[in-house]
Parts: sequence; C-alpha cells; structure tokens
Amino acid sequence: MSKMITQYVCQQCGRSFARSFGRCPQCGTYDSMVEEVIEKTPAAQKASPLGTLTRSTPVRLNDIEGDTAERIPISIGEFARVLGGGVVPGSIVLIGGDPGIGKSTLLLQVALEMAAKNTVLYVSGEESERQIKMRATRLQNSPPAKTFPEQLFLVTETNLDAILEHVRTVKPKMLVVDSIQTVYIPELESSAGSISQVRESASRLRKLAKTSGMAVFVIGHVTKEGVIAGPRVLEHIVDTVLYLEGDSFQSFRLLRSVKNRFGATSEVGVFEMREGGMAEVPNPSEAFLAERLVNTPGSAIAVTMEGTRPLLVEIQGLTSHTSLNNPRRTPNGVDMYRLLLIAAVLTRRMGLRLAEQDVFVNVIGGLRIGEPAADLAVAAAIASSQRDLPVRADTVLIGEVGLSGELRWVSQMETRLREAGKLGFKQAIIPRRVRRGEDLPQGITIHEARSLREALDYALLQEKRD
Repeated sequence: MSKMITQYVCQQCGRSFARSFGRCPQCGTYDSMVEEVIEKTPAAQKASPLGTLTRSTPVRLNDIEGDTAERIPISIGEFARVLGGGVVPGSIVLIGGDPGIGKSTLLLQVALEMAAKNTVLYVSGEESERQIKMRATRLQNSPPAKTFPEQLFLVTETNLDAILEHVRTVKPKMLVVDSIQTVYIPELESSAGSISQVRESASRLRKLAKTSGMAVFVIGHVTKEGVIAGPRVLEHIVDTVLYLEGDSFQSFRLLRSVKNRFGATSEVGVFEMREGGMAEVPNPSEAFLAERLVNTPGSAIAVTMEGTRPLLVEIQGLTSHTSLNNPRRTPNGVDMYRLLLIAAVLTRRMGLRLAEQDVFVNVIGGLRIGEPAADLAVAAAIASSQRDLPVRADTVLIGEVGLSGELRWVSQMETRLREAGKLGFKQAIIPRRVRRGEDLPQGITIHEARSLREALDYALLQEKRD
C-alpha cells in the first residue's frame, strides 16, 4: 500500500533530505530547500516479474532505417548554424537566457518559418493566444488582418497531460513549450517549477520526441547566476542546450551552443534585436568593429574562435590613478582571473606601475571571451592606455600570455588570420612558431614575437597620433 511522505529537495542539485537545512549539505546553496509531498510505493509493488522488465528489443545497427544526416532545413542561417545545419527530427532542444533577452521572440520566428511547410504547435504557459498573435504581427511587420501560416497552432496550457493530448490531435512536426518551469504533472504533489516537476516533465517530453520523431523545443528560465533553473540533470536529458546571451542595453544577441549531440559545441549565432524581431548578422566581426575609433590609446583587436567561427572584436583598456590601497580590476566580457594574471605579468615583467592604477577592460558588443587567445590583445590595450600610446590600427594581436611573459601558440591560427585579412587588416602579431609546418595566409604581414615585451614594442606606436 502506498503512503504519503514529506521530504525536502534542494532546487539546485536535486538532493532530497528528511528535514530542511538552511544550507544544502550537497552543493552548499543557501535557502534552496523546498518541501515536497510524494507518494512512496513499496519496492515489492514496483517489482515486475522476470521477462517483463522491458519491452524494448535489441536491433542490429545495419537493420536501422533512416538517414542519420537527415535534417529539417530552416532559412534562419544563424539558428541553423548553432543547431549543426538544421533541425534534427526526434531531438529535444533546451534554450535558456535572461528574462526579456528574446527567447520567445526567436522561437516564434522559428515556428513561423517552420509552419510554412510543416505543422507546428506552440504551447505557452505564460502568455495568451492574443499576446502571441500580437507578437507575430509585429515580427511579420504586417497589419493584424494578414494571414499567417495555416499549419501554425497556438495553445495556452500548463497541464502536461493536456499538452500531450493536443499533440496527439494536431500531430505536429515541431513542438515549442514556453516554458518548462510552468508545466506541471497532476500526479505529482509539488508545484510547477519544482525540481521534481521539471525533471519529470522534461523526461516525458524527451520520450515523446524519441518515439514520435517530433522536434521539441523547450524554453528554460535561468537563475541569477546565469544557469538554467532546475536540476542539472535537465541539461543531461535534452540533446542540445542553447543559451541566448547579450546585454539588455545592447542590440546584439548571441545564441551559444554549450551541448549538441548533433553538431559542434561552442558554436555561436549572432542576431540583432530590432523592432521586427531577431535579425541575422551574417558578418558579426564587421558589426563589432563598426564604431571603432582608430589610433586611440587603450584599444586593441583580438581574434577569438566561437565554435568554428572566427570573430574579430575590439578590446578596450583603461588605467586610472587611484588613491585607494587596493586598486580595482574591473573586467567586462573577459574572465576576472585572466585579467588579474595579465595585470601581474605587465607589472612584474614589463615594469608597468599598475599597483597604483585602477584597470578596466571591456569587450565591445557584449561578447564574452573565455579563451586565452585574447590575452595579448588585453595586455596591449592595458599597456596602450597606461603609456598613452595607440596600438597600430591595421594590426590584430593573437596569443596566450604566460607567467614568465612569454607568448604561447593558440589553435586554428590560420583561420583567425584569414578572417583578419578579409576585413582589411594588414598585419598580425602572433607567438613565434615552434613548428614551421603550419600554412599561414599570404595576404597579411605576420610578425612573430617570443615574449610580451617584444610584441608590445612593435604593437605600440612610439608617438601618439591624433
């Protein structure tokens, strides 16, 4: 006989306890315990007789039908790039991002695009059908009387059983659930958005995608730390995890893939938020450098790799005298610890007096750079501001900075240099090659430097230009 028990579940890591704690003993998160009442079934009742434990049947790999490379094409090129070339039938994709960043707008655009040839069901737990219609009208930049694709269906529902019933009725090729935190299963006693509801709802949607061949897109809320709310197992359940990033005060949005079973991870699609919705940015490097002021101290150009795409970004540095005992190190778009490392190397190896200077570093366009290939550009921007000497305007800087002040080689150098040459840069400062087998492009003058001092001596102009 089943009985009801009470347990306390951490909403961050999913660990359950018999009593509440102010701080989770598993992950250390404070005030994350939520009381849940569950139905406990004895193990004897859950056991199945031998021979009925599973209904699945092993199948030879050669007997499996279907093209493994089959994808549903989509004309939104940046979105298709992040997915790996198109929408994979039977996949489940999780999209997260800050509130108001444009998740619902982007997926509604994708639904409108897909509905031209396939049946699409858009399920919203946060907006009414009229609100979605108003957004679709704005995205189409058309009067309300204009007709939309006949195969696009909208429904406002949070009960997962009712959603699955709508799926059986409509039989869509693509399902959008906005959002997973609003969906609930009636059998579970916990409220919508709890860890058990999110986990079980995602598991059932995954089973729906795998058994029907339907592409499922799920929107997930994020916490104040910037990660998708709910258990970490949620990201393991889905096939693809995408994050929509960007500054709410900037127009650019970056759709980043952090997990993809059907394509490259760390791939990035660039969009610009406009009145008519998300517009693709086919050449993001040119867009990021559009407002750059040349021959200005404190500005350097780095070439970073986002997945398979090289991006040229402007890195700005500023040093300012401070009377505080502990000068500030303020990064925006770069890792704090990389900034501290570079500042220490500049102080110890280059003799820059940064101990009495506040140091600010900013990546233009709202982009976040996590790879060390931008170290040399960050160091050049800081040194340029401190010495009040501009960096050569036609030069890009690529390389990792070591603690001894040496420059280290980075991957995909040929791709980075080729992209810089396409945008009109004439020179590049890179680490000295250990192996001479790399094929570097011929259209750009390459200066190889062994140390940070050698690189900055060439990168910084010896006199200030107005």
